[in-house]
Amino acid sequence: MAFFETDDGGHVYFEHHRGEKIPVVLIHGWGMSGEYWASAVEAVQAEGFGAIVVDHRGCGRSDRDFPDMSIDAIAADVAAIVRQCGVSRIVLNGWSLGAAVAVAAADLLREQVAGIILTCGASPRYVQGEDFPHGGTAEDVLGIGAAITSDRPNFFRTLAEGACGEGASEALIAWVERGFLGSGPRASETLAGLATLDQRELLSSFPFPILCIGGAKDTIADPAIAGFAAKCASKGTLLTLDTGHSPQLEAPTLYNDALLEFMRKIA
Repeated sequence: MAFFETDDGGHVYFEHHRGEKIPVVLIHGWGMSGEYWASAVEAVQAEGFGAIVVDHRGCGRSDRDFPDMSIDAIAADVAAIVRQCGVSRIVLNGWSLGAAVAVAAADLLREQVAGIILTCGASPRYVQGEDFPHGGTAEDVLGIGAAITSDRPNFFRTLAEGACGEGASEALIAWVERGFLGSGPRASETLAGLATLDQRELLSSFPFPILCIGGAKDTIADPAIAGFAAKCASKGTLLTLDTGHSPQLEAPTLYNDALLEFMRKIA
């Protein structure tokens, strides 16, 4: 565990679990932390792969008071941490909003990226737009900040239930709820970036393999987004799991098998 110091004096928490084989950079979803990648870390480490886990600005153990909470700023943190860790090749794996971070970070790390996994990702778009009929509306996303301010505990309880999927245990829901409640007071500023995000051109420019994992029962990110992303990428593959928005938590064995299969092909 360590902290990366940003140019503006902030501190971003990360962990570098070293391995003999190529590392995967695990980028959590909005309001969560690297804690929710624990099973994935255990799985890749057991096969000799490394893992770098990063807490977003305003989340987990990272500072809460950054002047810039944008997706691009978090992506720049990820890229800088990868360089600081001294690894030559990586796989980027982003969950939910973390997928948008992963795509933006890949643009900064170009030659070092061997592949990307988008896990129930909010990329290349999260909301409806021109030639993109999937997802919700920009207005819905921009209204989340006010909804959190007006009733933080109940908003995050409902969100945790949705993020955990149908039939989730109370233990899982409570765990995810705790992550949301622990996020900083300005974390919604990061989420607002999804209202205008458009990474279609960027995603299509990457020459490496991209695995797009969708949850068939996902009520947070439209499952059609994963299919669109797979077609948008020049070397995209779609994998649909019978889960909600958090397959690495809902079905960790199934998810880790898919993660490891992709890592083995890259290695």
